[in-house]
Amino acid sequence: MIKNIRMPSSGMLRDIYYEFFHVTFLFPDDTDGILLLTAKDAANEWSDWVEITDGSTTLSSKLTTSDGHITYLIVETVSANDKVYIVELAYGDDKTIVGRARFYGGSVPKQSQKMYSDVIPAGETVYYRMKCEQASGTAEAHLRYHLHT
Repeated sequence: MIKNIRMPSSGMLRDIYYEFFHVTFLFPDDTDGILLLTAKDAANEWSDWVEITDGSTTLSSKLTTSDGHITYLIVETVSANDKVYIVELAYGDDKTIVGRARFYGGSVPKQSQKMYSDVIPAGETVYYRMKCEQASGTAEAHLRYHLHT
């Protein structure tokens, strides 16, 4: 058994270490928090980019001092149970894509979408956009992320 694994100081090995050994955080981080994702008011068209927020706190505020990764998008409920949804996550003014997820609004109430996102640099604003087979489709979700501290 390997004990007391120490983090490499820099480089690719450090990045691999962070992927396997980290504390996962939730966003929103309280039981009454909601991350409401909303598609455009036209079917199969991307919404505008919107900063990720639970209504009072932004995901960006959790990444102000450390780089981070989004590891999961957990879909809890959707507005249309028989439609396909696609979400893209990005950061910065140029909307650098860090992850994509596609899910079906079927009868299974929760769907976990693993995301191997690129690094989100500390201090960047984090956005989403979504489209759905049905105009104005919505999904309530939460994100799991970790920091490189």
